[in-house]
Amino acid sequence: MKYLDEFSNPELAKLLLERIRATTTRRWAIMEVCGGQTHSIIRHGIDQLLPDQIEMIHGPGCPVCVTPLEVIDKALAIAAQPNVIFCSFGDMLRVPGSSKDLFRVKSEGGDVRVVYSPLDALELARANPDRQVVFFGIGFETTAPANAMTVYQAKRLGVRNFSLLVSHVLVPPAIAAIMESPSCRVQAFLAAGHVCTVMGTAEYPPLAETYRVPVVVTGFEPLDILEGIRRTVTQLEQGRHEVDNAYRRAVTAEGNPAAKAMLADVFEVTDRGWRGIGVIPDSGWRLSPRYRDYDAEYRFAVTDLHTEESPICRSGEVLQGLIKPHECAAFGKQCTPRNPLGATMVSSEGACAAYYLYRRLDLPAEVAHA
Repeated sequence: MKYLDEFSNPELAKLLLERIRATTTRRWAIMEVCGGQTHSIIRHGIDQLLPDQIEMIHGPGCPVCVTPLEVIDKALAIAAQPNVIFCSFGDMLRVPGSSKDLFRVKSEGGDVRVVYSPLDALELARANPDRQVVFFGIGFETTAPANAMTVYQAKRLGVRNFSLLVSHVLVPPAIAAIMESPSCRVQAFLAAGHVCTVMGTAEYPPLAETYRVPVVVTGFEPLDILEGIRRTVTQLEQGRHEVDNAYRRAVTAEGNPAAKAMLADVFEVTDRGWRGIGVIPDSGWRLSPRYRDYDAEYRFAVTDLHTEESPICRSGEVLQGLIKPHECAAFGKQCTPRNPLGATMVSSEGACAAYYLYRRLDLPAEVAHA
């Protein structure tokens, strides 16, 4: 299959690994921002094939994982109300709130439905004019255009019983927050190709210059990631800090102008909480004033709901790249995919789920004997 099999070629992977080894003379810590990249790295054992001097740090780029606990609880409160059809992508149904998840609300009689597009939720609203239909809009810049288009269409068509529970976050402010942390060890970033497909690359040169870190845009197949790492290591070894687009088959410098125009119309930038990390200034979107009537938080009066995280879950440290999943004492014990304490164990892009699925269960020797 074009753009799949050819980007998993083992001979080409071996060649790229040889070039990376030949280039590497020092220890480097590189963060892959996206959870999809994390799963590809762990699934294919890329981190184990790299030279010992290169450490891959798993970043906060899992949209399910960074959705704050209080937003999950707001979703639960809305979904439990009578006369509401609550719609979501399937990966959100098992994300734990303070005391339950959306599956539990469904089992208790709530009308919770899995849809494959926000436009499906809009069609449900048109077909059920006597009920309120809410779509759970989460994610990074990748999923936001479709959600923006749905709200735009709802207003254009005069569909008054549709609303959006918004928890959209932005990648560049998260990179800045990581670099500002006093415990930061990151020396370079692999940027998420699908985000840049929408937004382009213009936001990254100021970050690269301010924090003197290379930023290499890459895809998700094994050769994409290896080529991204090769270009990153080359910059690090040469003392450069530039933005490099290694995913040109999908990403252009300007991104998708139509999608960006829709985002600018429907959303406005706001401070946003990240699960396990906290509030990052100007790191999210909310509905702009002209679309505020479609904001589920205001429609259902849940704006003041606040919650606290599990005291034993260390997913926040995982999301910041401060620890690996198996360095959490609860990993694989109190916290498993069947009984997740945090969203990083639930999501198909979560680092904890990747480590559990691909059997990265052993503690490093220095941690096991600490």
